Amino acid sequence: MESSYRLFSGVLAALAGWFAPVLPLVSCAFCFIAADFITGVAASRAEARMAGRRWWFESAEAWRTVRKLALVTTGIVMTWMLDRFILDFMDLHAAKLFTGFACGVEFWSFLENAATLSDAPFFRWMKRFVHHRIRKEVGDE
Repeated sequence: MESSYRLFSGVLAALAGWFAPVLPLVSCAFCFIAADFITGVAASRAEARMAGRRWWFESAEAWRTVRKLALVTTGIVMTWMLDRFILDFMDLHAAKLFTGFACGVEFWSFLENAATLSDAPFFRWMKRFVHHRIRKEVGDE
């Protein structure tokens, strides 16, 4: 029993050490997703209150966030493996690009939630500015 415990803990420690370089990226994505979830719940509650509807927390939304976090984490690990083992000659930093994209999407959602929660001109302006910049970069204007 003790030898199987040592084997299991050794394998777990080896995997944790192998994936340690992606921990900062996963942590960053987790923070962005958590901020979006918290502000999204608050914005949903504020919208219901303004409309005069009853509000309740739906566990389906929480599970959707858990699935999103799992998929983003998987994407970060997969792009890190591409960077490290397949495209190691390119210095592409695909894992950082993927994480940046995921965090950018969550940031956009945070701005929408913040504009709903706070009628502050800054958030309305920032939302319009980011929308305009994205459309300009994509060439949609």
